[in-house]
Amino acid sequence: MNSLSLFCMGVGTVFWVWGSWPLLGNRGILFKLHALSVSDTLGSMAIVVGLLFRIPREWPLLVLALISLCVWNTVLGYVLAYSCTVCGAAGPTVNSKGNSTIGGLDA
Repeated sequence: MNSLSLFCMGVGTVFWVWGSWPLLGNRGILFKLHALSVSDTLGSMAIVVGLLFRIPREWPLLVLALISLCVWNTVLGYVLAYSCTVCGAAGPTVNSKGNSTIGGLDA
């Protein structure tokens, strides 16, 4: 059981590194956010499953953590993507004071 726990934690760590790697590339911001959020969610969930194998007496809290990771990271990814779409459609503008704004917010 200990080796299975270590395997899950190792897979989770690999997902974290794999998702961070596209940040160094020249792809668009939405691609980078998508890769980072998906790999972060999967990596974190694998690590929590590894902890579930290691300390099974804490299963209620760890299952709650799994559900929270699944729901909140998905919702946060959707909100970020929607915000980028709204800001990207309007494009950066310059207001009367000479400050640049994106989607009505100061840039």
